[in-house]
Amino acid sequence: MRHRKFTFKIGRSSAHVRSLLANSVCSLIQHRRITTTLVRAKRIRMLADQMVTLGKDGSLHARRLAIAKLHQPATVATLFDQVAPGFKERKGGYTRIMKLGPRIGDAAEMAVLEFVEADDVVAARAKAQTETSAEAPAEEAKTEEVQK
Repeated sequence: MRHRKFTFKIGRSSAHVRSLLANSVCSLIQHRRITTTLVRAKRIRMLADQMVTLGKDGSLHARRLAIAKLHQPATVATLFDQVAPGFKERKGGYTRIMKLGPRIGDAAEMAVLEFVEADDVVAARAKAQTETSAEAPAEEAKTEEVQK
């Protein structure tokens, strides 16, 4: 029985799967969003979250581990310098998967895999929303005074 055995079944050799995942994660880091099949997206998400965790560490050892997995030093530099610092306060869940529906040619389930917004962007949006919600009652009071 194969209970609790998670494998990425796409009909490729293990070396090809490793290369496919590494290249997909590099594309995700460079473009911040990729469109792929749902099965691949779920597996890419695992590796991408591991790489962001290494990027948050920021040490030389973590950088070398990331280069060993992804084989693209320039992309790892982007990960460590631009992507990972935005997730310093987040404990996990750096990516999201949004289902798109079946692909036209073979009806494979498609999905968009993207990074969630960085912590500073979320904090700025929350601050802006609280400021606008605080201003709204003051504007309503002014319009009521004018109408009276």
